[in-house]
Amino acid sequence: MAVPKRKHSQARRDKRRSNVWKLKAPALSKCPDCGAYKAPHKVCLSCGKYKGRLVIAQEA
Repeated sequence: MAVPKRKHSQARRDKRRSNVWKLKAPALSKCPDCGAYKAPHKVCLSCGKYKGRLVIAQEA
């Protein structure tokens, strides 16, 4: 079994792990009915519609 001869430094270890902790921006799309930004494949929170159908009744 291969065993490292010397200990890797913390900087070298952290450089390898650095891309694991990057946060991604959330994907947003415009609602075709009201134009508000929403998550794709989710109900629009401002108008309550999904795929043109009213799913959640909004209060006036």
